[in-house]
Amino acid sequence: MSLARFPGYVRFWIASTVSDFGTYVTTIAIGVIVVLRLDGGSTEVGLVSAARWLPYLLLGLLAGAWLDRRRRKPILVAGDLGRALILASISILGLAGWLTLPLLAALMFLFGMLSLLCDAAFQSFIPQLVPRALLVRANARLEQSDSVAQTTGPALAGWLIHVLSAPVALLVDAASYVISGAVVASIPGSGVRTSPAPAAASLRQRILEGLRWTYRHPRLAPFALSTHLWFVFYSMFGAVFTVYALRERDLGAAGLGVVLAFAGAGAVLGTFVSTRIGESLGTGPTVILGRALHPAAFVIIAAAGFAAVGDWPGFAAIAAGQFLLGLGLGIEGPHEMGYQQAITPDRLMGRMSATMRSVNRGMIVLGAPLGGITAEVIGNRPTILIAASGIILVVLFMCASDFRNARIEDQLSEEDATAG
Repeated sequence: MSLARFPGYVRFWIASTVSDFGTYVTTIAIGVIVVLRLDGGSTEVGLVSAARWLPYLLLGLLAGAWLDRRRRKPILVAGDLGRALILASISILGLAGWLTLPLLAALMFLFGMLSLLCDAAFQSFIPQLVPRALLVRANARLEQSDSVAQTTGPALAGWLIHVLSAPVALLVDAASYVISGAVVASIPGSGVRTSPAPAAASLRQRILEGLRWTYRHPRLAPFALSTHLWFVFYSMFGAVFTVYALRERDLGAAGLGVVLAFAGAGAVLGTFVSTRIGESLGTGPTVILGRALHPAAFVIIAAAGFAAVGDWPGFAAIAAGQFLLGLGLGIEGPHEMGYQQAITPDRLMGRMSATMRSVNRGMIVLGAPLGGITAEVIGNRPTILIAASGIILVVLFMCASDFRNARIEDQLSEEDATAG
């Protein structure tokens, strides 16, 4: 079966792809604004990042329970348009010279609130657009588009920031959200399958049901816990990397965009080989393999510090590390998403997604400031190595858990047998 046979999914893919290109512009532009325009350091980068993800920690469980009784499509459309307005506001304030770190953090908090709802609706919307047997392929196609955007988006962002300034570059992402919202609005039908849970079920009962499903499942539970820990250490690296690249390695905005484009190139390759690797190894081993590449990538990036500032070996090491990082993310991404969607009943999809994302993003609230503060005390490279060590522990935990035996094919076979 071809994904092209499902017009709703095709439009959803187009909307996601357009938004993805703009997102990588914002990723770089916000970091550049904090470091070069507002004179912030690793701690400030971490705090702004934490503000963006704090709504997931505070409101994630409530959002999941609320979402499972709401139509997904209107939430996605409203979220896209709202985020476009927030990014346009940051751009205008930055150009006027009125932007401060507290104000930027507040606006990113609002941005995070809308992203929380859209992320949960995004993941629970896909199974309504394609059959569950196509979920890995559907997610792989979305990941491939995101990877292509990651390849070209950072380089485009670096050029836009260099030529037009970071605040103006944010308008590109604002426009991409407007286009995405319009395309999602054009998807045929309501795109909704509301929860059949009893109307008498309280909000607390619905939240607890989602928590029990996520953390009592024999294979989803260890995957969830390992992913939470992974986000702590990955966000430590993320808070440090921008400052490391801009100040310690003096790459500049354009150079930062180029090395991040290598991560996109790695992700493109990873998503194209992901399905084949999964068919050979199974879902669990494929996800573990992808994550095992991340510590090696961190070590290579830290090793760039041994080269003289401005020399090509240091630049090449950072680019190689980013490529390997993207490769790992591309390999694991389609399988982890597809597996979560395949094993979760539709009535629990929003709560499972929101539970995972709220705790994961909550770990960023912990990890990003922790990474920034640690870097201020012991330096950027030692912090990157600490993050690498933490992810090694995560990989070992996954290898020892029952998730190593997870196979999405087994889940689909069980559903077929039940239906028969």
